[in-house]
Amino acid sequence: MSLEQAWYRSSRWCWLLLPLSWLFAVVAAARRYAYQQGWLRSESLPVPVLVVGNISVGGTGKTPFTLWLCRWLQQQGYRPGIISRGYGARITDPVVVSPDHTAAEVGDEPLLLARQSGCPVVVCPDRLAAGRALLAAQRCDLIISDDGLQHYRLQRSFEVVLIDGQRGFGNGFLLPAGPLREPVSRLNSADLVIANSGSHPLAQGKMSLKVQAVRPLLADDAQAETVLPTSSAVHLLAAIGNPERFAITVQQAGYSIAERFFFPDHHDFTEQELLSLPTPLLMTAKDAVKCQAFAKAGWFYLEVEAELDRESQQQLAAWLAAHCPKTELP
Repeated sequence: MSLEQAWYRSSRWCWLLLPLSWLFAVVAAARRYAYQQGWLRSESLPVPVLVVGNISVGGTGKTPFTLWLCRWLQQQGYRPGIISRGYGARITDPVVVSPDHTAAEVGDEPLLLARQSGCPVVVCPDRLAAGRALLAAQRCDLIISDDGLQHYRLQRSFEVVLIDGQRGFGNGFLLPAGPLREPVSRLNSADLVIANSGSHPLAQGKMSLKVQAVRPLLADDAQAETVLPTSSAVHLLAAIGNPERFAITVQQAGYSIAERFFFPDHHDFTEQELLSLPTPLLMTAKDAVKCQAFAKAGWFYLEVEAELDRESQQQLAAWLAAHCPKTELP
C-alpha cells in the first residue's frame, strides 16, 4: 500500500507519522501568520489575482476548473492570464508557455492550459515573478494563479478552493500522516469552496465533469475520423491525483475497463514503458500532452469539460462586478 492509499483508508501506521504532521502544522501556521503580520513580505500585482487551489495533495480538478474559468471570464469580456509553478520542470526564471513546448520543459498542466485556454500562461516557482513577467508580455486585466493557495508571497484578491467530492480529506491529518497541506479550518477564510464530482458539507458550490469527446493522439492518423465506440473495452492510462475519478468518468461515458495502468501524479512517461501496453489505450488530456511526441495508433484521450453550478457563477459574477471593473485594453 502506497502512502497516498493509506491516507484514504483505515491504516493504523499513519498514526506513527503524526508527530511529523504536528511539526508540519506548526510550521505552516507560523508561516501564514508571519505573512499576515507583515513579518514576511507579500506583494501585490497591479491587476486582481484570483487564486485556484486546494488544501490537500492530489487531484481535485483544478485544471478543468481553470479552463472553465478562463472561458467564462472571456465570455464576460475579461482578458485573463494564467501563472503556474510548472511542476516537474526545471525552471528558475519565468517562462512564457508556448503550445510547442514539451511537458518536461514547462509542466504538464501549464502546457495543457496553454493549448486549450486561449489565455497566455507563464510558469515559475516564484508566482510573483511569474505575474510580473505575464503583465510585461501580455495585456491582461486579471490573473489566475493556478495551484497558488499556499504561495502567500503573492497577495490575492479572491480564493477558490476545490475539494475532491469523492475522497474528501481522507484521514484528515496533515502531511505526511495525511493528505492535507493546511488544516480544514483554512476553508473558513476562502471566498468560494467548490466540491468536484460529488458534494461536501463544507463546500458552497458544486462542479461536475462532462465528457465532450474521445480523441486520438495521432491527429493525422486515419483514426482521427474514427470514433471509439462506447461499447469498447478500453485500457486506462493515468498519472493524475485521483485516477479512480477518471475511471468512474470513463465508465459513466459508457466504456468498460479491461485494465488500469495508474502511475504517480505528474509521472513523466517514456516511450519505452508504454510500448507494450495494449490498445485501445485511453488516457486523460493531461497525460496526452506528455505522450503526444511518441503516440501510437490506438491511443486516445478523454476530453472533459467542467460545469459549475449557477450559485457559484453568481458569486463569481458579484465579485467581478464589485472588484474588477472592465478596462479597455488595446
